[in-house]
Amino acid sequence: MKTIEEIKEKANYCLNCKLKPCSSKGCPLGNNIPQFIEKIKKGNYEEAYKLLSETTVLPGVCGRICPHEKQCQGSCVRAVKGDSVAIGELETFISDKFSEDENSLLRVCNLDGIKIKNNNIKKVAVVGSGPAGLTCSAFLARSGIEVTIFEKYNYLGGLLVHGIPDFRLPKKIVTENIKKILKLGIKVQYNIELGKDINLEYLLGQYDAVFLGIGANVSLKMGIPGENLRGVYGGNELLEHNLHPDYTGKTVSVIGGGNVAMDCARTIKRLGAKKVNVIYRRAKEQMPAEAKEVRDAINEGINFIYQNNLLKIFGKDKVENIELIKTRLVKKDSDTRLVPVNIEESNYTINTDFVVMALGSVPHPVVSKLGLDTNKWGNVVINEKYQTSNPKIYAGGDLSGTKSTVAWAAYSGREAARNIIENIQ
Repeated sequence: MKTIEEIKEKANYCLNCKLKPCSSKGCPLGNNIPQFIEKIKKGNYEEAYKLLSETTVLPGVCGRICPHEKQCQGSCVRAVKGDSVAIGELETFISDKFSEDENSLLRVCNLDGIKIKNNNIKKVAVVGSGPAGLTCSAFLARSGIEVTIFEKYNYLGGLLVHGIPDFRLPKKIVTENIKKILKLGIKVQYNIELGKDINLEYLLGQYDAVFLGIGANVSLKMGIPGENLRGVYGGNELLEHNLHPDYTGKTVSVIGGGNVAMDCARTIKRLGAKKVNVIYRRAKEQMPAEAKEVRDAINEGINFIYQNNLLKIFGKDKVENIELIKTRLVKKDSDTRLVPVNIEESNYTINTDFVVMALGSVPHPVVSKLGLDTNKWGNVVINEKYQTSNPKIYAGGDLSGTKSTVAWAAYSGREAARNIIENIQ
């Protein structure tokens, strides 16, 4: 943890500019960044925490794992001619100052919480406890609504716990953050899975509204030969269930270029793999992973193979090698990104013991059986008020196709909560 002197030096670097692009353009949650930093400059740490709590209930999480270089810090005026303000570090500092005070969020939220307009207590069911579900629950609870979270596991946090490795986001931080949120009076029912233990009809009969935040954690497949061989894994499932094979002395090829690919590669390297390849069909500059995560992976010895596409996986009973083909990037009229095109006769093979597919994810098949409108990717369709095709059911986060960052998921949960509050009173 940084010293007070170091933190104040970083805070004093902020110009507190009038346009606030870090907040207005860079932060999905719209955190009042210059103002909370101004409070730090003056040593008013609880006031800084209060400002953050107006827009977020996950500061200790977002401060650590948000793609700051693409979001707030990427929009910082200081970044035009030099380094940006260390917004993530400052947010983390403020959150950690209150990490041992479980009542801090309760105290702060009760100062400015939205109050229901009548004395009739409304009840809302929140299914799933990832960043969208937790944020939705907190903002509903602080308004006076009775909230019950239904979680399929015996713990809360969703991908914050099972999707992000401990070396990036310590579980202790998540646990402390969740304890504060539950202090708002939120009830929890563990080991309850939608479509198995409960259904939407039951929830609609017991609650005034339902929020779905069950994520989309089923790894995409490529539909290529050999994909069903033993030794081929989905990246999301590896991280979620933590059921890794023995990588000791083995070579592993991770297919994809996002944060899940980085998390898988770095985790597998730590578990003893001799060599880990990250194979990405575009160039390094097009990788969707946060730049810091790519740098960290490189520093940890991960081998990157850019502009290569996976064609086949070979092996008798298990993975033995893979066939790759080189790509070139071309501009197509209908695409905003450069498109990778396979270069004919550039095929070659490399030996590998395991293949991990980290190409993106889709919702669980149960979503297609909920009776709600979905799009071609299986995401639940929502309107501008986060309502599904059933106006009493709301959805957010990855389930609704929200941009795949914690901050965007939290934003969807917060905005859904505000619309629920407005609609059920």
